[in-house]
Amino acid sequence: MNARVTSIHRYPVKGLSPETLDAVELEADRLIPFDRRFAIAHGSAPVDPAAPEWHSKAHFLQVMSVPKLAALETVFDDATATLEIRRNGRQIARGELTTRTGCTVIEQFFAAYAKNDLRGAPKVVDLGRRGYTDVDAPFLSIINLASVRDLERVVGKPVDPMRFRGNLLVDGLEPWAEMDWVGKTLTIGGATVLVEEITGRCAATNANPATGQRDLTIPHDLQRGFGHIQCGIYVRVTEAGRVAAGDALSLG
Repeated sequence: MNARVTSIHRYPVKGLSPETLDAVELEADRLIPFDRRFAIAHGSAPVDPAAPEWHSKAHFLQVMSVPKLAALETVFDDATATLEIRRNGRQIARGELTTRTGCTVIEQFFAAYAKNDLRGAPKVVDLGRRGYTDVDAPFLSIINLASVRDLERVVGKPVDPMRFRGNLLVDGLEPWAEMDWVGKTLTIGGATVLVEEITGRCAATNANPATGQRDLTIPHDLQRGFGHIQCGIYVRVTEAGRVAAGDALSLG
């Protein structure tokens, strides 16, 4: 197996655009730092910003239900927890997500931008190191680019792998090789991970990550072509270490 990490991504705010990292220090039983730390909750969601807990994605703005979120570009500053939102390269909102004033700015932006999709006034929520991932566990998501290319054969069009919102994109594997890895360990750069689950896919993957338009039917095509709606794997970090783009990935 001659697999390598081609890119590393995190999503500081659930449902918004990714950031590409050159390298990351992974810790055992932790997400990539700042990955899905923040989310934009519906006003009706049973969340308490003063005592945050994990909740399912239905309580937050997300690409599956609000595909135009994919048209926003975001830049996140670790040092100040400041989120900058851009559209077509122009800044349209900016706020520090660890301050009430900064959160208010971001909430007011989404109250206008997603007014037809919100259930109550939006709230910025912060789950700290746990993160508002789709499952209540400290999992990283890995996408096999060979599987995405095989899916393109079924779809009949290019499929941007960023539709799957993975943390690590890897290449050099056979298509769908990862489907047989549940329960196995992987060495990735200086870290070791345990493969926990195959990742099921929802309608969020139908949204073009560049335009926000629903232009494909990914779950339907997965079912039609392969008899399942899965693409990618969830892994848990078991031994801490540094992972960089270009690092090797191996079983065992």
